[in-house]
Amino acid sequence: MRMTDTDRSKISEVPESTASSLPVGGPTQEIGTSEVFGFESALRVPAFAERSEYVPDIDPAYCFHRETTLAILSGFMHNRRVLIQGYHGTGKSTHIEQVAARLNWPCVRLNLDSNVTRVDLIGKDAIVLEQGLQVTRFRPGILAWALERPVALVFDEYDAGRPDVMFVIQQVLELDGRLTLLDQSRVIQPHPNFRLFGTANTVGLGDATGLYFGTQQLNQGQMDRWSIVATLNYLSMEEEVDMVLANVPSRQTEQGRELVSSMVTLAGLTRTAFAAGEIATVMSPRTVITWLQNLEIFDDMILSFQYAFLNKSDPEDRPVIAELFQRCLGEDLPESLASTVTSDP
Repeated sequence: MRMTDTDRSKISEVPESTASSLPVGGPTQEIGTSEVFGFESALRVPAFAERSEYVPDIDPAYCFHRETTLAILSGFMHNRRVLIQGYHGTGKSTHIEQVAARLNWPCVRLNLDSNVTRVDLIGKDAIVLEQGLQVTRFRPGILAWALERPVALVFDEYDAGRPDVMFVIQQVLELDGRLTLLDQSRVIQPHPNFRLFGTANTVGLGDATGLYFGTQQLNQGQMDRWSIVATLNYLSMEEEVDMVLANVPSRQTEQGRELVSSMVTLAGLTRTAFAAGEIATVMSPRTVITWLQNLEIFDDMILSFQYAFLNKSDPEDRPVIAELFQRCLGEDLPESLASTVTSDP
């Protein structure tokens, strides 16, 4: 379950009875990785027997990356603090959600954008009506709320958080994870089944590529508190083709697979060109999925590509991208040098 700005403003108003919608006690069963996640491992992972409203929906076609999945499972099994780092569009947050979905583990996501404050995390005193009288009650923020419940809390865009907010989080990165509420003179002990995850585009050293404006250099003392840092970058071609087709089942034919292979090949060439300094943007797996979904709507390969990627790129990069497009798809974009030369009088 992903928290929106509206959800964040209301989290402090969640009544105590909400706890009844969460599991009581701990996980009551174990599942094997081979039957659930599709790869061989000796791990037997604890899971809850019943779903609750905070458990993400299962995507039955989701493809799990073995190393990343093992890192996430270790977080659930051994209460490790796990940070998933990687390029945009690789499915870092979705990976955590889909693992939680199969474990029936309640999961809440929160974007650490610049609007998230200490109050949003810790909570504040609020005036409420009780029996017609105005009284002051403490309303917990999302971190204080989750810490006392069997919830996996995921901080998205962890490297974009404000420094004052990051130091609040630092308290719970320790394994005992206690949170001190100064205004309440109270220390919150974490629930035995509280889990903490994060996702980031960088590893806390800032962004030298220009792709991730708004990310921060992180305190290395805080980075050191993350027990496991896993990297989820671009998949192999075959894995990426499988993932794209899983999101657009109507293309799961021999012809559709051939087309998607060409699209993924183009995405790979843009990543190589970016690494070589030839273009300033790259196609992520999410971009390829969006392109194929656009193709389902418009039935026009070039127009769908323009909507999904080309119109977001630097105009100076478009002749290079058009050349790569022609090489992979066999069609000329209007931006191609060949088209420009042909159209000149």
